[in-house]
Amino acid sequence: MKVVGKAIPHESAVEHVTGRALYTDDLLTRFPDLLHAWPVLAPHAHAKVLALDPSRALEVPGVVTVLTAEDVPGVGHSSHYHDEPLFPAEVMFHGQPVAWVLGESLEAARLGATRVEVEYEPLPAILSIEEAIAAGSFLAGPLRLSRGDAASALARAPRRLSGEVRIGGQEHFYLETHASIAHLDESGGVMVHASTQHPSETQEVVAMVLGLPRNQVTVQCLRMGGGFGGKETQANPYAAIAALGAWKTRHPVRVRLPRHLDMALSGKRHPFLGRYEAGFDDEGRLLAVRIELYSDGGYSLDLSEPVLWRAMFHSDNAYFVPDLEVTGHVCKTHKTSQTAFRGFGGPQGMVVIEDLLDRVARSLGLPPEAVRERNFYREGQTTHYGQVVKDAGRIQAIWSELKASSELERRRAEVAAFNASSPHTKRGLAITPVKFGISFTATFYNQAGALVLIYRDGSVQVNHGGTEMGQGVHTKVLQVAAQSLGVPLEQIRIMPTRTDKVPNTSATAASTGSDLNGAAVHQACEILKERLAPVAARYLGCAPERVRFEEGRIFPEGQPERFVPFARVVEAAYLERIPLFAQGYYRTPDLHFDKGKGQGKPFHYFAYGAAVSEVEVDGFTGEYRLLRTDILHDVGDSLSPLVDRGQVEGGFVQGLGWLTLEELVWDAQGRLATGGASTYKLPSWSELPEVLNVRFLERAAEPGVIYGSKAVGEPPLMLAISVREALKDAVAAFGQGGIVELDAPSTPERVYWAIEKVRARKEVAVGD
Repeated sequence: MKVVGKAIPHESAVEHVTGRALYTDDLLTRFPDLLHAWPVLAPHAHAKVLALDPSRALEVPGVVTVLTAEDVPGVGHSSHYHDEPLFPAEVMFHGQPVAWVLGESLEAARLGATRVEVEYEPLPAILSIEEAIAAGSFLAGPLRLSRGDAASALARAPRRLSGEVRIGGQEHFYLETHASIAHLDESGGVMVHASTQHPSETQEVVAMVLGLPRNQVTVQCLRMGGGFGGKETQANPYAAIAALGAWKTRHPVRVRLPRHLDMALSGKRHPFLGRYEAGFDDEGRLLAVRIELYSDGGYSLDLSEPVLWRAMFHSDNAYFVPDLEVTGHVCKTHKTSQTAFRGFGGPQGMVVIEDLLDRVARSLGLPPEAVRERNFYREGQTTHYGQVVKDAGRIQAIWSELKASSELERRRAEVAAFNASSPHTKRGLAITPVKFGISFTATFYNQAGALVLIYRDGSVQVNHGGTEMGQGVHTKVLQVAAQSLGVPLEQIRIMPTRTDKVPNTSATAASTGSDLNGAAVHQACEILKERLAPVAARYLGCAPERVRFEEGRIFPEGQPERFVPFARVVEAAYLERIPLFAQGYYRTPDLHFDKGKGQGKPFHYFAYGAAVSEVEVDGFTGEYRLLRTDILHDVGDSLSPLVDRGQVEGGFVQGLGWLTLEELVWDAQGRLATGGASTYKLPSWSELPEVLNVRFLERAAEPGVIYGSKAVGEPPLMLAISVREALKDAVAAFGQGGIVELDAPSTPERVYWAIEKVRARKEVAVGD
């Protein structure tokens, strides 16, 4: 029986499409005396709160109470850094809640919030990375990674260039917005249903706010309608408000943000400014690089420091640089606290090095793909933080195979011919690689637990610490459990993620959900099989080590016809008083990193991939079409090919949106101007490539990972860098070669002005 590796639908696919799948807010009908929460929003990006009077709100029919700082029995922050007050005395971003109104209806709570009187003293606000740099406003940094002596090597390099690139943020735009429901149980404990990627941290924050030990707080996540990192930490304040309201009123309390509030109040992908100097030879081989990264962290630290570390780790992408120095700062601005987003800083670091390499190639008049290939890691080489790039040959193998399958050379000639005959429309073609490290860079997070229970009828329940946000972790764990126990899929039930079943879990993030939780479930299943094997051996008349479990049958090795049903052995084991439940535990081995030295092995392995994209650009408007994308991606031995294909396609499209369409704009008052789907442009059918070919690298098993699989959540997002580089290739065709400057997101407007710049350069050259 081969359950792992089988292309099966998502375990909740039918529930998703029929609407039967339950999400956090669907549970509100279970609580007839539920109260609804609505925030009192500050109308300033930066201000002191001088006075707050809730008395008029309490006069509104249906308003039950107003939550303020005086109601907090514990610590009034939603972050363990204690820099995110639930009820701030100093407003740090436009729309920051200063109080919450609880009402018997949502309308009563909303109306009550308009009646709360707040007096503010407006203060100056910092709203951009450049302003923060000028003011010396930083949350963290300088952080530093280096190898060799970049300054000396730059001075010796035969060729040098410098540049900078601005990279915009991104709204998560998960389908389900932030939602929490909290109520008190019969013993006085607090139960929180939350749309959270990190139930244990949500439990920690709720316990901290209420001044309770964590065993008095249980957090459950049924499933999320998307997360993408936006619910790793930022679900916590809404769970805390719901719990605080329930604690004060003794009623269940619901917090759910409508889309416009979710966009206004939640953190985004970090905008970045990258500055660099490069030294290289006449063939485009990098000799030395110095990179400065500045991220916009918003008003508080959140996950900004580890996001910046990952950006610095990935500033090499797939390229070996003999002398490399990367420094980073997290800028403090008066915006929402920016947070985790698929790729977690890695994409921003990769965009910088790809922008640099494209400039190197164009400054030399060489094909960018040739310069990229000349700089690839080779076997045995190490990164700038000291980790050996194991299986570096996969980069070259993927590159060569994809160039052949996408017919890159033939199409490059066709693009050149098209551009020569088309003065007002140009095409561009680019291939870019991905090397992405898999593990939490905070070593202690790389652990997972599981609880597997077998009932007397042979049915199985599986509990693990991963949260399902549509990405398919439950589907993969289901397949791992079925394969490990040797029972059919339909015999296993995956339970909702709860902190009272598996404690002290890590966030479902860093693409590690299946690696960690799958391994923990596998270990629990192996323990159970070890207990069942001697019982089965007595039935079968063979040694326990010869017992095999497959398809709900237990039989001697090589003799499947002599089987005993799984359920019969389970019942016999129960009668012999053998425990039919087991805990599994897994921790990723051999991880370490010294921040002070900037050296270590922060990643268990690297996931690789590459993409070829072709675009067509209108020279009059900057508008463009994505004609074709070919992807070859390394998923190891896929646990669930259908799920993995969805992750690769979805990740690529989300990356496409970030790099070409999705522009976040704040006005002069610090208010998010692109606060809804009408003003924030998301990818739609019209932006998808007309041809999309996706293939997985074959014979790619990864040793030391559950069933030889590889993580696939985040790495595909960076495949979309190929689209941005193809746009630059098309822009260059409007001129006579040379460097193309194009920030991200590369909207039609930015593409148009980039075209104008190369046209102007061409006119000057002709005039000369």
